[in-house]
Amino acid sequence: MSNANDSAKSRSTDVKYLVTQEGFSEEIQQSNLFHKFNAKVPARFVLYFLSCSGFLVSFMMRNDINIALVAMTAKNSTRLTEIFQTNESATLSSALASGDTFDWSPTVKSVIGGSFFVCYVLSQVVGGVAAQHFGTKHVFGWSQFATAFGSLCIPFAADLHYSVVIAIRCIQGFASGLTWPAMYAVVGYWIPLSERSRFMSSFQGFSIGIGLTYVICGFIIDNFSWRYAFFTTGSLGMLWCFLWYMLAYNTPHEHPRITDEELEYIEMNIGVEVKESVGMKVPWKCIFTSLPVWAISITTFGRIWIHYVFIFYGPSFMTNILKFPFQANGFLSGMPFICSYLSSVVFCCIADKMVLKEVMSLTNIRKLFTAFSQIIPGILIFSIGYINNIVVLLIIWFIAVTYITASYAGAMANIVDIAPNLAGQVLAFCQTIHMSASFLSPLAGGFIVTSEVVVERSLVY
Repeated sequence: MSNANDSAKSRSTDVKYLVTQEGFSEEIQQSNLFHKFNAKVPARFVLYFLSCSGFLVSFMMRNDINIALVAMTAKNSTRLTEIFQTNESATLSSALASGDTFDWSPTVKSVIGGSFFVCYVLSQVVGGVAAQHFGTKHVFGWSQFATAFGSLCIPFAADLHYSVVIAIRCIQGFASGLTWPAMYAVVGYWIPLSERSRFMSSFQGFSIGIGLTYVICGFIIDNFSWRYAFFTTGSLGMLWCFLWYMLAYNTPHEHPRITDEELEYIEMNIGVEVKESVGMKVPWKCIFTSLPVWAISITTFGRIWIHYVFIFYGPSFMTNILKFPFQANGFLSGMPFICSYLSSVVFCCIADKMVLKEVMSLTNIRKLFTAFSQIIPGILIFSIGYINNIVVLLIIWFIAVTYITASYAGAMANIVDIAPNLAGQVLAFCQTIHMSASFLSPLAGGFIVTSEVVVERSLVY
């Protein structure tokens, strides 16, 4: 501990010395003021912000194609043509008239959507290993850069052939697959047990990202072009990468602006096994044969399947079945996910309070919130197909999506509970299994729903 304090004081002394020397530019002095300002902000809060915003941007780049595909293939749907004819958006109408759409079948669209997640699943273990060897800062940062660059390239790839779009989506999927294990790997080093559930809510930044994607992209597509949807998400990804490399650090000891008090607090409240895990060999055999790890993986598979029904098919359902135009589609598809971030914060805070007050055992708390995230959405999504009242349907839709986030106070937080020193590697294995639902769900839907007209006629209003 004394070495860490001496190191922090030494860094502070060096900065003061540099600033007081004559001849140094005003730029260096401003940089020092920037460091002093950031020293007053808890480093854990900065990490929370970077984690939340990182997953927000990541899921914007991941899901922009879900709503863009509806516009990119609009001329294939009779219902869409009828909607656009009555839509006041001259830009959208002219885009359709000018042939800025593609003759892609529902199967091709489902392959485009699912290709991302095939490679996403394959890169999970790679992400866990890479985070251990190269650190979260490099793995998370470069994966985000690759995904952002892919989003910027998709409009040009679509003009060439849909196979090029599939190839880019595969690259994006592989890169994005590195992010979750990388971020999980850093939690054990930074976040004490009593704050862990609340920090896990930062991962729910992806819910805001999904919601903003549909709202923002719906507006852009309705008023400009689907191409600008990709340019927007890709540009946001590049901007976030700059912030990440300026502010992110793998461990508290590497952070140049962390206070001595915060460093000491973290050191006193993280497990000994985390401190001793640096450079250790990953016991993959133990992970592969662990029953709790398999329980988390299999349980979460069902939640992911339901989640991606809403994520991938939500925009198509809103337009083709409920007959909403793009801007309303974006709002109604996106708002449940934005609200689900707030619900995740509530669930995680309640879970932390229950842990502190020892209302029940930690294991039972995780099981309780896992049940909330699985059973309630499962029942509600089953009922959606039998509801004719659109208002009731949308209310149930909102409730189902918001309850899914209880998992981050349940099974997803339990990963760090059972292996705080190997959370990234355990998550990599779990995600390899349960995230397979993220591409199996769209693929299954693509093969089942081969005609949008048939689906529309099968519903009674």
